[in-house]
Amino acid sequence: MLNFSFVNPTQIHFGQGQIACLSSNIPQDTKVLVVYGGGSIKKNGVYEQVCEALNGHSWGEFAGIEPNPSYQTCMQAVDMVKQNGYDFILAVGGGSVIDGCKFIAAAALFDGEPWDILGKGAEVKSALPLGVVLTLPATGSESNSFSVVSNKDTNDKLPFATPLVQPKFAVLDPDVMKTLPERQLANGVVDAFVHTMEQYLTYPVNAKVQDRFAEGLLLTLMEEGPKVFDKDVSYDVRANVMWSATMALNGLIGAGVPQDWGTHMIGHEITAVYGLDHAQTLAIVLPRLMEEQKETKREKILQYAQRVLGLDTTNPDEAIALAIKKTEMFFHDVKMPTRLSDYGLGEEVADKIVLQLERHGMTALGEHQAVTLEKSRQILIRSV
Repeated sequence: MLNFSFVNPTQIHFGQGQIACLSSNIPQDTKVLVVYGGGSIKKNGVYEQVCEALNGHSWGEFAGIEPNPSYQTCMQAVDMVKQNGYDFILAVGGGSVIDGCKFIAAAALFDGEPWDILGKGAEVKSALPLGVVLTLPATGSESNSFSVVSNKDTNDKLPFATPLVQPKFAVLDPDVMKTLPERQLANGVVDAFVHTMEQYLTYPVNAKVQDRFAEGLLLTLMEEGPKVFDKDVSYDVRANVMWSATMALNGLIGAGVPQDWGTHMIGHEITAVYGLDHAQTLAIVLPRLMEEQKETKREKILQYAQRVLGLDTTNPDEAIALAIKKTEMFFHDVKMPTRLSDYGLGEEVADKIVLQLERHGMTALGEHQAVTLEKSRQILIRSV
């Protein structure tokens, strides 16, 4: 096991009716900006619950954070924060809203050009406090310090991270999943699954606790994920999927183990150029990256095949091929396409995305930095 330092200070309030606890988790003397996306929270009852919980607080709202939050929209919220003196951000939404709010919280107090936080890795020295009401289980952004923001003008989708934007608390009520459309449910399950795989499917370092935790998450998502689309889906199914998504990227399973993230880096560029949903890109890239890296990932793919998929690994090569196939089949089980051609895209994608990767310095991806630009190109060509 590798050396690590681990702490996760985000307080989780999990379960039915927990939105009400906002009133006691946000200081009364703060001025709160409630930030959300396209307005679905006004149709599913979440907005009303938030309003009721904030009764007695001074607060305003900012709507319109997009899927793949844009720098341009986030800066409008930053201006609103500065003009009106807001000193607490409440993100009500999924990963995109939360990521956008992390940037807003940092940019509002940043001395300089805020794009430098993303474009130049400028140090964030302070940020407004942030809380979350999660409406879409997917990214795990509700309890980590990472954010990804896109610049619509330059086709850049770039990350930043700082403990200063780690949410103080997150409210997770599985009932909010009842009104989610099929596309968002699919995105959430796939996102959580691939987050887990990025930290698990590398090479062994005898981190038995992390491996078993990751395998438990993968098994849960494979068992429960397809059920979220059923008309009579139970609360327990929703609860297990929601908690899996949070646990997949709160730092626990990634502590002390090598991590990949090549699928994400390639996927980010596809989103930036072609506008596909984040999880849609992950489902396209992961099976092909597994195939490209099947030798360097051999031991862990066989472990995954045996422990998670229950495959016979007597013939290792056959087991690896079947594990990759079954991974892609799982994506289909949760109603997620797995080919660029499913979105009307072809081999022309490879050249454009490789140029993007090169422009952003993503020339050696993966846990061994072994995925060169040419290998990324082959992954993309095979993804058609």
